[in-house]
Amino acid sequence: MIAKIKDTENSEILENMMRFLNIHNNEDVYILNEAQKAAIEEAREDYKNGRYLTNEEANAEIEKWLKK
Repeated sequence: MIAKIKDTENSEILENMMRFLNIHNNEDVYILNEAQKAAIEEAREDYKNGRYLTNEEANAEIEKWLKK
């Protein structure tokens, strides 16, 4: 496979492979402000304490809301 990659002259294939690798090896560091950190911590606490909706429950709530 490596030999085929080295031998290819198809730039589209190489670009797609690089895009794929960049997506799956994304090591970006996100710098969060204090409000964002607090929001994440609050969300983690909510989840830990069972304060969340499943996808199905959320969709049902949205359907109810849209019918009003």
